[in-house]
Amino acid sequence: MTMPRPAAPLYPALVERWGTEPAGVVLICEHASNAMGDAGLGGDLGLSAAARMDHVAWDIGALGLARELGQRLAVTAGGAALVHAPLSRLVYDLNRAPDHPTAMPAKSEIHDMPGNRNLTPTQRMERVARVYAPFHAGLCAEIARHIAQGRRPALIAVHSFTPIFHGQRREVEFGVIHDDDTALTMAVLEAARGAPLITRLNEPYSAAGDVTHTIRVHAVPNRLANTMLEIRNDLIADAPAQAAMAERLAPILAQALAKTGALAWAC
Repeated sequence: MTMPRPAAPLYPALVERWGTEPAGVVLICEHASNAMGDAGLGGDLGLSAAARMDHVAWDIGALGLARELGQRLAVTAGGAALVHAPLSRLVYDLNRAPDHPTAMPAKSEIHDMPGNRNLTPTQRMERVARVYAPFHAGLCAEIARHIAQGRRPALIAVHSFTPIFHGQRREVEFGVIHDDDTALTMAVLEAARGAPLITRLNEPYSAAGDVTHTIRVHAVPNRLANTMLEIRNDLIADAPAQAAMAERLAPILAQALAKTGALAWAC
């Protein structure tokens, strides 16, 4: 089946850069936004304004933290870039494959999404064509931009999670998640020892739950060092908290990047 041309504008990846090029690190924030799409993408999906501000719609604080990390890591990594999402994960979860059941969820935790119910194959393909494909093409282009200039940037996905999920309190504050390549993740975990954060490996999520799709698509084929960070969102709820968390995490990440040789130039 041929993918139809979108009749409406695409929603491409948004890119920010710090320092010199080529960058040693590309940060990714797939759940950066709680913005809804146009009517062709379901509009507000039937969600209330309050629900659209809830963690169900986006990773609260993740974009601000990623920006703060980008500014700091640019100094030690010889430049940094950030690629982030323009729309809510409820329109399309960019960290999920097009056939994944939660890519366009009809329900997430306690929230129903009427606008995602009973989507036809044509409607699903339109979201793939207008949201998923442009984002991943933009991320691919950003990575290629730096590789073409002689760097093989480390990829670091930045996420946040809710302190309470299905009524259960989560103790973990900082989770570090890996896919098949464990080197950078384990180095981050080691560097985080002694930090004033409750740090866990593969919590509150793991690759077994298909949460490393972006890493699998972009880092693995390019043989790039990679890891995924999860920070509890009550610790990064506003700009000062995001800056304070970046002050804690940036030295940890810099140490791990240096230890693994992830900042080396391409041969």
